[in-house]
Amino acid sequence: MASKRYREAQAMIDKTKRYELGEALNFLKSFPKTKFDETVEVHMNLGVDPRKADQQIRNSLVLPHGSGKSMRVLVFAEGDKAEEAKTAGADYVGVDEFVEKIQSGWMEFDVAIATPNLMGKIGRLGRVLGPRGLMPNPKVGTVTMDVANAVSDSKGGKVTYRVDKFSNLHIIAGKLSFDVEKLKENILAIISAIIRERPAALKGVFIKSIAVTSTMGPGIKLDVALATTESKQ
Repeated sequence: MASKRYREAQAMIDKTKRYELGEALNFLKSFPKTKFDETVEVHMNLGVDPRKADQQIRNSLVLPHGSGKSMRVLVFAEGDKAEEAKTAGADYVGVDEFVEKIQSGWMEFDVAIATPNLMGKIGRLGRVLGPRGLMPNPKVGTVTMDVANAVSDSKGGKVTYRVDKFSNLHIIAGKLSFDVEKLKENILAIISAIIRERPAALKGVFIKSIAVTSTMGPGIKLDVALATTESKQ
């Protein structure tokens, strides 16, 4: 059963309306408050078929104002690259010890980065890290020799996204404590990035729906045409 706070927030919005982004964010910030700084997310439903290889949307972007989340970064690297990672601010750096720890159930990190030469060793972690979206992947820039930049991006507000089997995307856009303008710029950057992902072979509507929500709040549906137009300006 929904909480009293959730029901109060839900009563403030019109479920049949599709809101302009700025208006939706003002509603989000006016909802009854929780005791913690909620995460703001963008949820999209796309007109893609994720079963087709050319329609699997997966990538990353660095938000203009960061995600507001303190990211714990693990880097699989050796030698000079390990030192680069440490200097860049990685929380954990190594290879074998962390492979063993992860196989034993350790998961105290939010991003995993690896140099390409080590993927043979790390491949065995795919069954554990893959379902959690933590497996290093060149598509999102986490398999790279430029570990310093990868660490810096992850610490500075890089978010990854991947379409699920229902053609949905769920992407972190910041914290509720951010001012409306910063949240708006982050969300428009996300929408713009997704528009660029449109598969060349796709027919029909690409972005079917967009909603913004906070951790404990109801979703607010956006006017897709307005939001996509604004993201291109």
